[in-house]
Amino acid sequence: MCPKGPRARPLMKLPVLLSPLAMAVALLTAACSTTRSGYSSAPYTVVQGAGDFEVRDYPALLVAQTLMKGSEDDGGFGRLFRFISGRNEQARKIAMTTPVLMSDEEGGRTMAFVMPATLPAGGVPQPTETAVSVREIPQGRFAVLRFSGGRSAEREQAALGRLKAWMAERGLEAEASPVFGYFDPPWTPGFLRRNEVMLRLRDRGAGASAG
Repeated sequence: MCPKGPRARPLMKLPVLLSPLAMAVALLTAACSTTRSGYSSAPYTVVQGAGDFEVRDYPALLVAQTLMKGSEDDGGFGRLFRFISGRNEQARKIAMTTPVLMSDEEGGRTMAFVMPATLPAGGVPQPTETAVSVREIPQGRFAVLRFSGGRSAEREQAALGRLKAWMAERGLEAEASPVFGYFDPPWTPGFLRRNEVMLRLRDRGAGASAG
């Protein structure tokens, strides 16, 4: 039975209290979306989709990358940002793009910025810092899972496990180690962040159904 009389009055204040909170969340969401939309992203074509899971075709991508000493940033972002800000042989400024890519390779964990497809004639200039290099990621088909939250090894492994399980159900096989993509600045609340984990697919898995 609902309360009557004076006891019922505090319940009437709940919508009033929730309205400013809902407005604040809406404004924060809009601000994060606007910040993200201010950058171009690595191009891709969605082949199949199922909620947060997708199979995508990517063209060859040029990236500037740096090796990190551990799982933490250790200044890697700063090195790459200096490169696109003009610390290169042509003193050229290069537009920031999304996502920032993280992957584990034989030498350790790397961080990479994708170079924009709209670079002027002359292509990507060579870095002047020896810790930064430019390489090409070959074109290919990838299984991708979008997830939220702050960056952590635990969250990455959980997302990777979900992606592998989804792939196994559909007969999709990976042929390389995972790549993690981060789209938002550090100040973005975890529940509003767009993160992705990607696995390059073997050719024989390219035609499998996503369900």
